[in-house]
Amino acid sequence: MRTTVVFLLLAISSTVYGQDITVAARPSDVDLDPQRLQRIDNLIQDYINQNKIPGAVALIVRHGKIAYLQAFGVRDVNSKQKLRTDDIFRIASQTKAITSLAIMMLFEEGKFMLDEPISHFIPEFANATVLESFNAADTTYTTASAKRPITFRHLLTHTSGIDYPAIGSPEFRAIYAKAGIPSGIGNDGATLGDKIRTLAKLPLKHHPGDAYTYGLNTDVLGYLVEILSGMTLDEFFQKRIFQPLGMKDTHFYVPRNKRSRVVPLHEYVNDKVVRVDHPIYDGVDPNYPTTDGTYYSGGAGLCSTVEDYARFLQLFLNKGTFNGKRLLSRKTVELMLTLQTQQPITNQVGLGFGLETDNNDFRSIVSKGTFSWGGAFSSTYWADPQEELIGMLFLNMYNNPHGEVHEKFKNLVYQAISD
Repeated sequence: MRTTVVFLLLAISSTVYGQDITVAARPSDVDLDPQRLQRIDNLIQDYINQNKIPGAVALIVRHGKIAYLQAFGVRDVNSKQKLRTDDIFRIASQTKAITSLAIMMLFEEGKFMLDEPISHFIPEFANATVLESFNAADTTYTTASAKRPITFRHLLTHTSGIDYPAIGSPEFRAIYAKAGIPSGIGNDGATLGDKIRTLAKLPLKHHPGDAYTYGLNTDVLGYLVEILSGMTLDEFFQKRIFQPLGMKDTHFYVPRNKRSRVVPLHEYVNDKVVRVDHPIYDGVDPNYPTTDGTYYSGGAGLCSTVEDYARFLQLFLNKGTFNGKRLLSRKTVELMLTLQTQQPITNQVGLGFGLETDNNDFRSIVSKGTFSWGGAFSSTYWADPQEELIGMLFLNMYNNPHGEVHEKFKNLVYQAISD
């Protein structure tokens, strides 16, 4: 999901968007060709007309100004209600970058060192083991001692050896399911600390630092934020990140007065788009954002709007400041966007997972240093520091077979640059 939107004249006050994201009077003011932007409209409308997606919200920010913001199609194929630009989406793994920001804010406060073992704060991770053999018939296994402890850096680069429930390897899907370890989406009846302490006693897929495995690393970081800050992850996000950035519509569990704005989840079945009416990952209710949960998944739990998430990304383009508030130093931002892993690890990742840096080999249209990621329900983003450009396309699709629309959208954003 590394791929990652008609322009509206909106009357938005500076108290809503702040000085660092305003609305461009016209796309040409930020060197985007309005006629070429029309190609984006055509692309997304074609996907809707072909019944491949129900709708989409698309956003482009350039030079700190919203140059393009549009909602297409419907938010619900049953009711035919039109999608709105302020509708709230499940952003799933887009949560990871926000958790990375949180942990690095605590790093700047001297709470830990990057190469410090996490067992100093979660003792259950002491004496970690690595899976040696697995019996699929009864899910029993044998282990060996890990060569080295898991560190904060391992978690931030997904090189700890922790796998993922629901979408990980067959062995670990079985091991985690037996232990009751969730993927982080919609597990409203548990608490993060309980599950992470249980996870800590289970084997790793490989020795820490030896390989890349996309896993529950950022959920562990979320629990470390709770330990180091003395707040729940929800409280830390709201007080330390969302309020300063003005992210007023980003939540783990959406407040009751906003639940009508949560976009229903859809999927593609028998050549048409239908609403999801069955459990999803880990047997989760697809309507989990409208529950009153207590499980704050740092890797997958948040819901948000395109405009809220643009504010978060602009913080990094601004090198750690937004609307006169500094959340990180310029040097920490540089560190987070610097590749951390080396061969033989094939996945080259930055320190702030979810802010994956593109080392562009000139086979992609994005500039070198662009960072991006996405979410399980077909939402994507990227931010290009050289072009001072942010792009986002949010769908509301489960197991979307037409994910190429995100790459096409990205290409159409860049072809509209006119300077």
